[in-house]
Amino acid sequence: MTTRFADIHARLAIHRSMEVRREEYLDHMTFRANIRPLFTEIFGPLIGLREEWEQQGASPEELAFQAFRYRRPMWTSLPVNCGWDTPADEQVLEETDEYIIARDYYGRTVKLIKASATLPLPLNHPVRNMDDWQRIKHHYEYSESRLSANWVTTAKQAQDAGHVVSVSIPGGFDEPRQLMGEEALCIAFYEQPELIHDMLATIGQTAQYVLDQVSSVVTIDQLDVHEDFAGKSGPLIGPILIQQFIKPYYRRIWDMLRDRGAQLFSIDTDGNINSVIAALLDTGINVMLPMEPAAGVDIVSVRRRYGKQLAFVGGIDKHVLRRTPSEIEAELESKLPHMIASGGCLLGLDHRIPNGTPLANYRFYISKVWEILERESHNH
Repeated sequence: MTTRFADIHARLAIHRSMEVRREEYLDHMTFRANIRPLFTEIFGPLIGLREEWEQQGASPEELAFQAFRYRRPMWTSLPVNCGWDTPADEQVLEETDEYIIARDYYGRTVKLIKASATLPLPLNHPVRNMDDWQRIKHHYEYSESRLSANWVTTAKQAQDAGHVVSVSIPGGFDEPRQLMGEEALCIAFYEQPELIHDMLATIGQTAQYVLDQVSSVVTIDQLDVHEDFAGKSGPLIGPILIQQFIKPYYRRIWDMLRDRGAQLFSIDTDGNINSVIAALLDTGINVMLPMEPAAGVDIVSVRRRYGKQLAFVGGIDKHVLRRTPSEIEAELESKLPHMIASGGCLLGLDHRIPNGTPLANYRFYISKVWEILERESHNH
C-alpha cells in the first residue's frame, strides 16, 4: 500500500537538488553534526498552481520543479505494508465536471472536489462498534504478502547508494479515523476504549511482525507515521489519550527498531500541536513535520523550548509567498539564521504551495533562501 511518506519521498527525488547522503542527514537531524543546512520542498503545489504559473511564463523545468535548487537527502521507502491489506477494488461511481464520487480501497464511498482537493473526503465508514471491527479485522492481520518480493534487494541497493532507508506504520489516530470517522473516533476513546485498544494492538502486532523481519536484514534509519490530528485550535487528542492509546502502539515498534539502529521517528501532523509535543516526545517521536506557522507553531520557539530533543521538517509559512518580497524576506530572516545555527532541521514550506502564489515570488523565495543559507553557513 502506497503511503503518504513514500509519496513525499518520491516527490523530493525529482527536484534539482544537491543530494545529501544518509550519514550527513542522520548526523544533522540527530544534532551530532551541523555541516551545512538542508532545504527542500515537501509537498509541492496545490492543484491549479501549475496552470497559473504556465500563464505567467514558467518554463517546463519550473513547472516540474526541476529548475529550483534544494539540498535534501536521498530516500528509499521500503515496499512493505503494515496497514490495511487486500484492498477493495477502487471504483468510480459518479463523475461530473466538479467532483468524483468513488469507492476507495477501504470500501468507503468518497468524494473528491476536482478544482481544489488532492484527497477525497469519506461519506461513510466501515466501523461503528466492536462487531463491525471484527468483520474487517482480518485486513490488518499478518501475511507474508505484506513484504514485496524485491524488498531485500531494494533495501540493499538503497544502502549501497547512500539513501536514507525508511518504513512507515499506520497512524495510531489516523488509521482508526479512516475506519470510523473523526467524531466517532473521538467519542470512542471514552465510550468504546476496548475497541480502540484492540485496533491498535492488532495493527501494532502486524507492524511488529513485518518490521522485525525487515530490521533483522537491514538497518532501518527512519520510522514514519502519518497522523494529521490537529487544526488551528489544537489537537483532537490530548496528552492523556496519547499516553493511554498511542504510546503503547508506537513504543512496541519504535523500541524494537531503535535497538536495531533506527535513529529517527518522524510524525506528520498539521495544525497546532504545541500542547502535545511533550507527550509525543515520550512516545519516541524525535522529528515533526510540517510545523505549521498559521496554526501557531513557530520552529524558533519550539527549538528554544525543546532543544535537541526534536528535529523539524518544514516550518516556513507557505502563505507568505502570496505577499510582498519584503514580507517573504522577513519570514526567512526571522527563522533561517536560528535554525541554521542550531541544526536539526530540513527547512521548507509548511505544506503545499498555495494557489495565488506568483511565480516571481517563488523565484524570489528560492533565491533569498539560498542567499541566507550561504551567508549564515559562512558565518557559522
